[in-house]
Amino acid sequence: MSVSHRWTVTALKAMETDDWYRYEIIDGQLIISEPQHWCHQLAMSRICYAINGWIDHQSWRGLTVHMPGVIFDEENCVVPDAIWISSNRMRHGTDEDGHFTRGPELVVEVLSPGSDKVRRDRETKLALYSREGVDEYWIVDWQQRTLEVYRRTGEVLALALTLGGHDLLETPLLPGFSVPLMRICPPAF
Repeated sequence: MSVSHRWTVTALKAMETDDWYRYEIIDGQLIISEPQHWCHQLAMSRICYAINGWIDHQSWRGLTVHMPGVIFDEENCVVPDAIWISSNRMRHGTDEDGHFTRGPELVVEVLSPGSDKVRRDRETKLALYSREGVDEYWIVDWQQRTLEVYRRTGEVLALALTLGGHDLLETPLLPGFSVPLMRICPPAF
């Protein structure tokens, strides 16, 4: 009989890690990711820039963070590409080490090439973010220049729309926020 090892945050903290890689645990499974393509990084940066531009015109309601540590429990810790979290959730959902411990209102993942990575973002992380109370989840496909918006419907996040081309990215989470998708996805070369 085969018994798979279940990873915990405690075990990960004790492990010797390389800062060049991203370490995440989902349902006790360790995931190690190599540095991303520059187009991945550019899409993430542009989303943060767009949301921060919206924040600059608001009273302090929350903040955008790229690649934050989110520790839901001992067997579930992730490093999403970007989040927007309200000041209320941040105030009541941050540990003493500065990790978020509650689902942010908005989580953004930018797809990396490879069927296992795409499946992880579209299925495994979608399920995790659904059960952890995330209100909206964006999946950016920089290669196809599309963005999927999942919104909370009862207990789950469900696909609400898929944007492409000249579509505008808007969300009820950030009233007045609007950015053309073409500003998010890097141009084709």
